[in-house]
Amino acid sequence: MTVPGPPRLLALDIDGTLLTSDKTVSARTRTALDGARVAGVRLVLVTGRRLPSARRVARDVGGDVPLIAHNGALVADGPALLVSLPLPRALARHAVEIGLSVGAEPVLHCGAGGEGRVLIRAGARPSPHVRYYLERAAPDVRAVPDLARALETEEPMQVMFGGTGPDMARTRTALAPGLDGPARIERSVYPATGLVILEVLEKTVAKAAAVAWLQARWGIAPEDTLAIGDNWNDREMISAAGVGYLMGNADPELRRLGLAVLPTNDDDGVAVAIERHLLD
Repeated sequence: MTVPGPPRLLALDIDGTLLTSDKTVSARTRTALDGARVAGVRLVLVTGRRLPSARRVARDVGGDVPLIAHNGALVADGPALLVSLPLPRALARHAVEIGLSVGAEPVLHCGAGGEGRVLIRAGARPSPHVRYYLERAAPDVRAVPDLARALETEEPMQVMFGGTGPDMARTRTALAPGLDGPARIERSVYPATGLVILEVLEKTVAKAAAVAWLQARWGIAPEDTLAIGDNWNDREMISAAGVGYLMGNADPELRRLGLAVLPTNDDDGVAVAIERHLLD
């Protein structure tokens, strides 16, 4: 009988997982990450964030950390961009039109080279949570008179919508007939704030697929991977890993699916998993 060794790859979501509610990395988690890397474990951050935003977190945790951004649409290792899967312009334009028709403000994420440009409609009135997101991304945000016309020259990575659960349920219902299949519609739920995010992506994009691509590149088997996340866009990645965990702060509906659950992001859930499987 072969006894499996400790994981060789640590795949971590960022928001709601690595970061606490105040968007910092706790001292205990930093110590655990440092210990895992000293032990030779590869770390990859796997996020729905734009690449520039993800790189700021990578710099904060230190070291040369490969990044999976836009839920898997971009894979970068240092300055090198390894994978780029932009959303076809026609599908992005269709998503924009449908969103506007049901009163949902589209947010375009653009730049197939990882530039992280954010485009909104001039005069847009997004939900308070999305407005907060735009304020944080301010240096890269640009208001344009016509999003559809902007797509004639911009290369979109995703179209994002954000708002309350009922509003996003209506938006998802409107988007699904023309886009669920030709594209991928990803959902993230944040119970603490009531925010729901929908993201329209290229149809093959998924965090799990991007992690699998890196596993093949690095010669690491799925069973040698520890994956941790807190949202619906993490579910496939968690399920495919040899050891997978959901954070305790995840959507209660997601927790009921039976995935192993850690303490919350404010209770050092990531550190608990690293200490249990990599440092014990």
